[in-house]
Amino acid sequence: MSKELKTGIVSVIIIALFIWGYNFLKGQNIFNPGSRYFYVEFDNISGLNEASIVTINGLKVGKISKITINNSQEKRGQLIVRFTIENKFRFGKNSTAKIYSAGLMGGQNLSIIPDYSGEEAVSGDYLQGKVEKDLLSSLNDKLTPKIAHTMEGVDSLVTGFNQILDMKSRESLNRSILNFEKITLDTKNSLTLLNSVIKNSKENIESSAKNAKKITENFSKISENLANSNLSKTVKKLETTLTNVNVVLTDLKQGKGTLGKLMKDETMYMNLTHASKELEELLREIKLNPKRFVHFSLFGKKTEPYTNNSKGIKTN
Repeated sequence: MSKELKTGIVSVIIIALFIWGYNFLKGQNIFNPGSRYFYVEFDNISGLNEASIVTINGLKVGKISKITINNSQEKRGQLIVRFTIENKFRFGKNSTAKIYSAGLMGGQNLSIIPDYSGEEAVSGDYLQGKVEKDLLSSLNDKLTPKIAHTMEGVDSLVTGFNQILDMKSRESLNRSILNFEKITLDTKNSLTLLNSVIKNSKENIESSAKNAKKITENFSKISENLANSNLSKTVKKLETTLTNVNVVLTDLKQGKGTLGKLMKDETMYMNLTHASKELEELLREIKLNPKRFVHFSLFGKKTEPYTNNSKGIKTN
């Protein structure tokens, strides 16, 4: 195959695709020559364009292929919409083509409301046209009478209120409003003063918070030290010591041991008392008459007998 032939074939394919794409955008499918087309007339198409789709019961069945202006004397100014439908969808001539809103963001589509009574619609027939109001228009139509009725009621209420309030009542109401304004101003001044006090006390509050934090940290350290000091063993040792002390006190109370006998045995107590008294007398005698107990002479002098001064008795 020559290069020129290849180039010619490619050119023909490109031209064919261009023609098919152009007709497809216009709503005509050249590969489906059996597609039917219909017409519908509108006074206002409400934004419908040649890119809009055609649906039956929500299913896409075709496209708007062309929109033109009717130039006839009787229907001058009307718009003629041409759309294509696939052959497999059948409906009667009494069917209606309705323009409806595709969503809140705008855009209009064409919906076929099929009517199967009477003769079947054939390609080239004119269908009845209808425009469905969008959501905002419907709400406006429904709310406008209600809003007007409500405004009339408000106007009547205000008029009756003005009739009820005489001059004296109005003056009283004005005074109440002025008092309310004064109360509002006083409240505002109080809040300003409170904010000033809080601002001035901010440093003290922060200092107190820091001190509280330090106290908490110290208490935590003390708790940790107590936990680490094995307090349970110390308490156990203290309990053992107290038990031993109680045993000793019990023995003393029962007269066991030297201290217990000394506390309980009266004879021993009396003997110790007498011995202590005699020892005291002996010490006093030694102090008063040392020669009676100690004698020392370098020349061998004879020891003089002890004389009891109280009785005048000499002893050898």
